[in-house]
Amino acid sequence: MSPLARACAALAALYLSFAARAADGPTLTRVRDTGVIVIGYRPASLPFSYLDAQLRPTGYTVELCDRIVAAVRTRLQLPDLEVRRVEVASATRMPLVINGTLDLECGITTHTAERARSQAFSLTIFIAETRLMTRTSDRVQGLADLAGRPVASTIGTTSIQHLAKVNEQQGLGIRILGGLDDPEGFQLLRSGRAAAFLMDDVLLRALLAQQGPGADDYRISDQALTVEPYAIGLRKGDPQFKALVDEVLAGLYRSGEIHAIYRRWFESPLPSQGLNLKLPMSAAFRRVIANPTDSPDPEKYR
Repeated sequence: MSPLARACAALAALYLSFAARAADGPTLTRVRDTGVIVIGYRPASLPFSYLDAQLRPTGYTVELCDRIVAAVRTRLQLPDLEVRRVEVASATRMPLVINGTLDLECGITTHTAERARSQAFSLTIFIAETRLMTRTSDRVQGLADLAGRPVASTIGTTSIQHLAKVNEQQGLGIRILGGLDDPEGFQLLRSGRAAAFLMDDVLLRALLAQQGPGADDYRISDQALTVEPYAIGLRKGDPQFKALVDEVLAGLYRSGEIHAIYRRWFESPLPSQGLNLKLPMSAAFRRVIANPTDSPDPEKYR
């Protein structure tokens, strides 16, 4: 090959490399260059993300992210792609997405318009509602019934933000207590330090399921306070990666495979736990499956 031909070939290869990077976007480009994809997980947020008996992250959201990782392997032709898993908490999950540490945040995060200013979100993967857990002996339905009393929630969640907002707007005089995670927030209720624990209903059900006979000592309010569309957290400004993530989820919705995945985590005994939430799929989530959306607007799901 002549020097000119070699130079032309090198330029062509360089052009194709730049074209591939532009087509893949920053996340897939970095994953291709490093051979590593980084996933955030929660250690004790049943059934979405928790550690199994071998201390491996598992759960509903983790399974969905595993499907996404498989699609990345295929897209980038990296069969040996390394999956690096990073433990996150309510207070750390979003900063780690924003600063680029995580490629996928695979725990439990509500998609809100405010949060979307600093990070992106996948299609909605679950619909929850916030409710109050109190002792069965208390007759509590709403926050107004808790005026002047201590109420717990979890730091860094939309639940504690809603609690603070309503407390200020209505002048309820509630003393807000924050747990570092949901089990710690629930412990504030169990110990008597709080009169109620405000959190998403599915997480409250999971906590009660772990109490055995003691679950009868607590009740979850009939009244829902907010609607919480859950989604997988992504880095902002990378439409190519979001498109891949959304296509994986939409494919599960179109094929109906999402129903088997849902039954595995919400209507069957949980792996390594033996707990069964016996939680049928909501009408709101069925509508999302039929018409996938990444809207942060709670009204979209009512």
